[in-house]
Amino acid sequence: MMTLKDAKCGTTVTVTALNGGGAIKRRIMDMGITKGVQIYVRKVAPLGDPLEITVRNYELSIRKADAQNIEVA
Repeated sequence: MMTLKDAKCGTTVTVTALNGGGAIKRRIMDMGITKGVQIYVRKVAPLGDPLEITVRNYELSIRKADAQNIEVA
């Protein structure tokens, strides 16, 4: 199982599942991230948090703690 946290910069991944509890899952879904959505990983901050991504043509920052709850392929 690979999570968004493990994705390499410059790659596009597809969300296969969302894990985690209610508040975490809602925060992820509020960013437009749901099963089947493609995410382009732009960069990782030097300290590894946050992860810069593009979802549906919007640039977003997501915490690594949240990224590990997003399974991708």
